Amino acid sequence: MTDLLDHLRAAVGDTHVLTSPDDVAAYVVDWTGVHAGRALAVVRPGSTEEVAAVVAACHEAEVAIVPQGGNTGLVGGGVPDASGSQVVLSLGRMRTVRSVDAVTGTITVDAGVVLADLHVAAEEAGRLFPMSLGSEGSCTIGGNLATNAGGTAVLRYGMTRELVLGLEVVLPDGRVWDGLRGLRKDNTGYDLTQLFVGSEGTLGVITGAVLRLFPATPRHATAWVAVPSVDAAVALLGVARDRAGVHLSTFEIANRQALDLVLTHLPGASDPIGEPSDWYVLVELAGAATEDGLDGALEATLGDTVDAGHVLDAAIASTPAQRSALWALREGISEAQKVEGATLKHDVTLPIADLARWTSEIEPVLDTILPGVRPVTYGHVGDGNLHYNLSAPVGRDAELLAAAPDLSRAIYDSVAAANGSISAEHGLGRTKAAAGASYKSAVEVDLMRAVKKALDPDGLMNPGVLLP
Repeated sequence: MTDLLDHLRAAVGDTHVLTSPDDVAAYVVDWTGVHAGRALAVVRPGSTEEVAAVVAACHEAEVAIVPQGGNTGLVGGGVPDASGSQVVLSLGRMRTVRSVDAVTGTITVDAGVVLADLHVAAEEAGRLFPMSLGSEGSCTIGGNLATNAGGTAVLRYGMTRELVLGLEVVLPDGRVWDGLRGLRKDNTGYDLTQLFVGSEGTLGVITGAVLRLFPATPRHATAWVAVPSVDAAVALLGVARDRAGVHLSTFEIANRQALDLVLTHLPGASDPIGEPSDWYVLVELAGAATEDGLDGALEATLGDTVDAGHVLDAAIASTPAQRSALWALREGISEAQKVEGATLKHDVTLPIADLARWTSEIEPVLDTILPGVRPVTYGHVGDGNLHYNLSAPVGRDAELLAAAPDLSRAIYDSVAAANGSISAEHGLGRTKAAAGASYKSAVEVDLMRAVKKALDPDGLMNPGVLLP
């Protein structure tokens, strides 16, 4: 492989081809710590032209490539396997905001732009890029596109694929497809942009994107609401939609176990509602600077649902600091669970009307498999997506890991029976590739394999990810 490494160094410079164990360590383990591999090298190109040169060299040498953004994924899709023969292609140096057009509502960026920096660029133009994730300080837009990330604003603005107008992609043979047209209408054939969104680096390397911007929403009305059940949360969602309309931007749910972990492990966190409840909802309305009435709409929503018994109590933020504190309770769950110990993560979608039934029916099944297992349930009720994570019984991490296959199978089987999905927004990665295929029809899997074969006939783009 000496010749390949020489070609890679010629393409991006010696300092951007990493091979020593210390230099590559951060690139070969995912955020969860579950997936760890080995790499022939980590290559850090600084431009689309350099990405194309790297991909062409690897194609010529028949060496597999693992594209990587901020390495914040949860299913092992951005780390190499254990062979030590794959090249990790990190886009972390490609952080240029190429252009912002506030009039047409678009922003064109390199794939390595960090999501939080994209937010700043949009705000400086008086606009909003609405996707918001707990990892937005380190995840990159290329990774968000490759996984079709979701987040807390999907209810109002949709998934990542609904926020992208055009892409620039380096194909598996090193050719560059320039689809950065940014048109709202282009009815001239297959939608290639959408083909690459959600493909998890298995069809090519996204190097740039034209994204949609929206009017800024600096006004907010936010509440942390105690509800007696998931059924009550769904009822509250219906009233909030009727009362707030398009201003309803966030509707997040969390169970008491999730809140307890945050209160235990997040410094400065406090329970805004004194009396404990089994479930909580974070509701937020957002509007333009000139829009009044958000507070009234939120209060009317809560008033209607208190009278109906769907809301037990609520804490309404009256200052930006209070709003931030409420958001911290929701955004701190994943990190708090990681600190607590071993975690088994699931990212499922179900019809909203079935959420209450499913959560009540699956818990006793899981407790039969591992008595005392702790469901840490939170997510986006507005789009039917739950992060149904499991923590071990206290002090019994090894038992959770041993029971993981049976626990996951029970969850996946029940989700499939309810016409849901085993991956809502995290992708399949390495963790769920086999399971993803097993819950799809043979026709659907054949279609996916045909697309993969057409674009990547040698199977060099992120092998083992998305498709087993």
